[in-house]
Amino acid sequence: MLINCVAYQDGKKLSDISIEAISDYVEKPESFVWVALKDAENAELEEMKIEFNLHELAVEDARHGHQRPKIEEYGDSLFAVVKTLELTDGEIHVGEVDIFVGRNYVLSVRNKSEQGFANVRLRCEQEPELLKRGSSFVFYALMDAVVDRYFPVVSALHEELELIEDKIFLAGSERANIQQLYQLKRKVMLLKHVVSPLMEAIGKLYGGRVPTVCANTQEYFRDVYDHLFRIDTAIDTIRDTIGTAIQVNLSMVAINETEVSKRLAAWAAIFAVATAFAGIWGMNFKAMPELEWKYGYLMALTVMFSTCTYLYRRFKKSGWL
Repeated sequence: MLINCVAYQDGKKLSDISIEAISDYVEKPESFVWVALKDAENAELEEMKIEFNLHELAVEDARHGHQRPKIEEYGDSLFAVVKTLELTDGEIHVGEVDIFVGRNYVLSVRNKSEQGFANVRLRCEQEPELLKRGSSFVFYALMDAVVDRYFPVVSALHEELELIEDKIFLAGSERANIQQLYQLKRKVMLLKHVVSPLMEAIGKLYGGRVPTVCANTQEYFRDVYDHLFRIDTAIDTIRDTIGTAIQVNLSMVAINETEVSKRLAAWAAIFAVATAFAGIWGMNFKAMPELEWKYGYLMALTVMFSTCTYLYRRFKKSGWL
């Protein structure tokens, strides 16, 4: 679906144009065209390929989607794949934006994402001095917008981790904590797989040999890289904290099991004493004076009860019960 198709010149919007007129404006060196598509059909991509003279391999990647974040160079044009992240009811939904960039055109194709870039277009149009830089600045603005949307996701994951940490030392919550920690770890790894490849790709757009189309915006892409670096560092911190939390939780499980074992051992010792006395007096020897004594039964119960009571108090005092 076509969202926008606009021609710009000298940092100012000329007008909305038809798809058929794209090639006419692309041929003008002083202007560039910015087109935005959403969930594009194959026919639309084919039409854009003809109008912008896009590389077949880049179009093929955009057509199939599910690409790893990357930036590829095709002659004097670029093809970028970036992932969008949307947090809904605690779950991360991943979308994709494919961006074609040439000397005088930008084509963005948004797939499986409800977050549009109308605010990015408005921002660029409100900064004509920067928009004069042409398609490279629009490319930066799109990348910057996508990366900035990662920060709320990181913050949400950090808050989720803090909530789990608060429950680690609550009795009986060990199993639920482990499940939540592993679910959180899966989300963090998903974010890591989105950020790390993109950070590597963005690093090629500033310093040293950079693509021609980005030559006048290197410092802007360095800023995007810095944002990605901060996010990547935060991800590593959360991941390390999750690992520590899992170890602490497992230690709590071991401690609880030890406490149970101590209680069972203490009660076993107490009953073992009673069993020992009962076993002694249950032996069939005629020369046992207690068997014929009038108060032998009462004495036996008293001895067993007193001994068990003494052991119970000693175990209680030592913390085993």
